[in-house]
Amino acid sequence: MLMEVLKVSAKSNPNSVAGALAGVIRERGSAELQAIGAGAINQAVKAVAIARGYVAPSGLDLVCIPAFTDIVIDGEERTAIKLIVQPR
Repeated sequence: MLMEVLKVSAKSNPNSVAGALAGVIRERGSAELQAIGAGAINQAVKAVAIARGYVAPSGLDLVCIPAFTDIVIDGEERTAIKLIVQPR
């Protein structure tokens, strides 16, 4: 089964991303956030912290595994950070 990928930009609202992340985790068990650049990575990490609070009452403790991934944008290959989020 493919992991759901949520793309995060520097302008993303961390609360909105956290809500989407919590929903995907509840539905599929794990998710992946992708971010390019310091601002986007900042928003993604904040979203993971907020999502942990959203799912904690239902007994889930989320962990985040950072990794690099190469993606193509407008025909150009870029290196992104992916955060694999799953319950511990």
